[in-house]
Amino acid sequence: MVWRKLAVAFAIAFLWSALPCLWAQDVNVTGRVVLEGAPTASPANSTVVWLAPAGLPADAAGAAPMHAVLQQKNKTFVPHLLVITRGSTVDFPNHDPWFHNVFSLFNGKRFDLGLYEAGTSKPVHFDREGVSYIFCNIHPEMSAVVVVLSSQYFAVPNKEGEFSIPSVPPGRYVLHVWSDNAQPAALQALAREVQIGDSVHSVGTIRVRVTAVSAPHKNKYGQDYEPPSPNNPVYVQPQ
Repeated sequence: MVWRKLAVAFAIAFLWSALPCLWAQDVNVTGRVVLEGAPTASPANSTVVWLAPAGLPADAAGAAPMHAVLQQKNKTFVPHLLVITRGSTVDFPNHDPWFHNVFSLFNGKRFDLGLYEAGTSKPVHFDREGVSYIFCNIHPEMSAVVVVLSSQYFAVPNKEGEFSIPSVPPGRYVLHVWSDNAQPAALQALAREVQIGDSVHSVGTIRVRVTAVSAPHKNKYGQDYEPPSPNNPVYVQPQ
C-alpha cells in the first residue's frame, strides 16, 4: 500500500510541475530598432530582427518554407527587403514595359535569371541561410535584399522602428539583428540570449550603428554599368 501511495504522490507532483508548461501560451515579442549614424536611414525597409532557439543547430528550428514575391515595377524592386525562411521560393515578376535581368552574386544565393520581358516571371529557390543582394543587370538603380532564415520568428520594423514577432513559444532564444549598411562586427555584437516568458515580452530598444551610404555595385560581369543606349532593344519601351 505504501508504494501505491508514493506512486500517486509522485504522479500528482509531476502533473503539478507540468501544469505551467501546459498553460504557457505563445506570446508576441516586441521591441524597437533605432539606427544610429545615418539620419536619413529607416529601419522599416532595411532591418530584420529574429529569434533562434538557444542550444539548437540553426537548421533544427523547423520553419516551414514560404512562397513570396519580389516585384519589378517602375524600375524598382518591391519590397526592397524581403525576409523568408530557408527552402522558400520567390517569384520575380516583371511588371515594367521593358526587359529586366535579375541576378545575385552573393553567398546567400547565386543566380542569374537572364533577360526576360514585360508580363513574365521567373522563380528562385532559396535553399540556404544567408543574405542575397539583388540587382538588375540593365538598371543600376535597382537593388533589393533577400534575407533567408531558419527561424520563422522574425519581424521587420515599421517606419517608427517598432516591431512585433508573433506567436513565440516561451523559452530561451538568441536574438539576432541584420540591417543594411551595418558592419558584420556591429551586428554580431548585438546578438544576445533572451528568455521569453508566458506573457507579452519586450526586448527593449536595439541600437544599430550603420554607415551613411552603400558602395556602388558592378554588373553581373564585375564591370561598370554602361550608359543606356536608345538603339539597344532591351532599353526600348515596346509600342
